[in-house]
Amino acid sequence: MSLQWWSIEILDGPLSSAERWRDSHEQVLLSAAVSHGAQQWAWHPFRWGLLLEIAFKDAEAWPAFRELPAVQAALDAVPDPVNGLLIYPGRGGSAGRLQPRRPRPTAGAGAAPLPREPVRTRVALAETEPAPTRGGVLTHTA
Repeated sequence: MSLQWWSIEILDGPLSSAERWRDSHEQVLLSAAVSHGAQQWAWHPFRWGLLLEIAFKDAEAWPAFRELPAVQAALDAVPDPVNGLLIYPGRGGSAGRLQPRRPRPTAGAGAAPLPREPVRTRVALAETEPAPTRGGVLTHTA
């Protein structure tokens, strides 16, 4: 059985933290998730907020869970209502490596290439013959 994972990121707000939001809304969210087929879930605290990962049995369970008024109310109450909520399919910020990546060794000496002088091109305008005039008035010749 393959699970359908969804991630909900809650960022800290200017006046309240994501941890406080979790204390207020965790029970409602998890009860709704379990009643709509959630098999697994995990909270991941970060210095910027929280990540909630939820795995549902099938793809149809997520929209039903997301449309519940209690879930909508909880998500509307995040600490930063403008930029503080990210929802996306798949596992979120905790799915990466547990240890930071080490920088790869640089090729060669590791120096940047030397700057080169730009190639200068000279542009010359073609010379034209003056138009024939008759008493100071231009005439058209075909």
